[in-house]
Amino acid sequence: MDRTLARRLLFVALALGIAADLLLDGPAFGINVPIMVASVLAGGWFVRRRGRAPDPLDAWLPIAALVLAAFVAVRGDPFVALLDTAGAAVFTGASLVAFSGLAVTRRSASVVLAMGAWLMAAGMAGTPRLIRQARSPRGDAPRRRPDWLAPLGRGLFLAVPLVLIFAVLFASADPIFRRGMDDLLGWRIDLGDLPGRVLFILAVTWFMGGLLSVAATGIPDLERASLGAAARTDPLPLQRVLGAAEAIVVLVAVDLVVALFVGLQVAYLFGGLDTLAAAGLTYSDYARRGYFELVAAAGLAGGVLIGLELAVRTRPRVYVAAAMALVGLTVLVLASAALRLQLYQDAYGWTELRLYVAVSIVAMALSLAVLAIFLAIDRTGWLGHAMAVIGLVSLVGLNLLAPAAFVAQRNVERVLDPGLVPADGFAGLDTDYLQVLPDDAIPALVEALPRLPAGELARVRVILLDRRLELASDPAFASPFSWNAGRNAAEAALSTLP
Repeated sequence: MDRTLARRLLFVALALGIAADLLLDGPAFGINVPIMVASVLAGGWFVRRRGRAPDPLDAWLPIAALVLAAFVAVRGDPFVALLDTAGAAVFTGASLVAFSGLAVTRRSASVVLAMGAWLMAAGMAGTPRLIRQARSPRGDAPRRRPDWLAPLGRGLFLAVPLVLIFAVLFASADPIFRRGMDDLLGWRIDLGDLPGRVLFILAVTWFMGGLLSVAATGIPDLERASLGAAARTDPLPLQRVLGAAEAIVVLVAVDLVVALFVGLQVAYLFGGLDTLAAAGLTYSDYARRGYFELVAAAGLAGGVLIGLELAVRTRPRVYVAAAMALVGLTVLVLASAALRLQLYQDAYGWTELRLYVAVSIVAMALSLAVLAIFLAIDRTGWLGHAMAVIGLVSLVGLNLLAPAAFVAQRNVERVLDPGLVPADGFAGLDTDYLQVLPDDAIPALVEALPRLPAGELARVRVILLDRRLELASDPAFASPFSWNAGRNAAEAALSTLP
């Protein structure tokens, strides 16, 4: 890297650091996030490596980053905004690698992970290299200092102690002079939050300098890596240390445990028996528990399958059959979790957490279906790519659904129409939970307020008025960079309350 390029990278990194301070230090997340992401992408494109065009197949990476970042300015939901921001950061990093001319989408999962590790290392430790390369070579003639600078420094060194001595003497002799000196020496410069802001700018500049260096120079260790997703020339070959027999034993053992559980589900949960006399539980009590554990078990089963695929040396037909059996049984476990979640939701209503679990069940089911296809055609090297797409689609779907608004609308419907609630369910509004619902839920609650029963109306009204006061007084929402469509809609709805 030549000196001119290093200085350009440091200049762009500093500009991004200042932009981050203006956009992100203080204001709540809103339109500042997409502006920042777009600035980083623009900076990466500006310093990209010349003569090495990005792979056209990677064009979706910056688009995905911008879409997810834009949702932060649309959804008034901090948790969803956190997911969107994290996703936008991942795709922004991948875009910077792609800008260097390195193919990302075509790579195997192990190479993509290596790119991510290299990118993080560059962000943490890449800027010192830029600073060294930006400095003038030692052979260059040193800059000549002005002739007056050295005498001025020596004169001040001698004069300052004498000035202080005279000032003390005169202050002791004259009260008016002493008062003037007290006023002068008592003057203080209030730096306020300036030191913290400078540190924030320097930290962002440091990190951005390393990231931009990847966009400008690429990743040398991966320059000659194969573009195949399952290529034999993978620069990070996996050590396949597990024999087929051992893998089959693991799969058969896990299959038996999962099959035993699925058999009980077929007999009791899916079979619709009224009671479980042996356990002393009603059917509803039996169904309305354990869905978190079942989702975790399904995730563990998927992890076992992926781990075996990465470690096994050969894939005989018995191994593939046992793996396919585990996929099918795991799908049934997810079906059990989904049914239990539905019964629990029917009884007690929706929460954002239950909605996230439902989305994760759908995403895991899709991932298992894709895994089954890849197992059959021996292309599991593409599974990471498929799961990334499924994760992106799931996150976009959540944003379009607006979890907080969805939860509020469904739970209000249960209050207005008790026929939606089973006999042993809860038909009221959980006001404690309403207090923590994000801004996206506010318009639905304001719209439903006149139709609520008197008792529910009074409690919800107090919550809404408190929220209106919070939105009006919180300084994090005052900056124009914190503008958010969901929060703006909530403020407009709350302004209609008398």
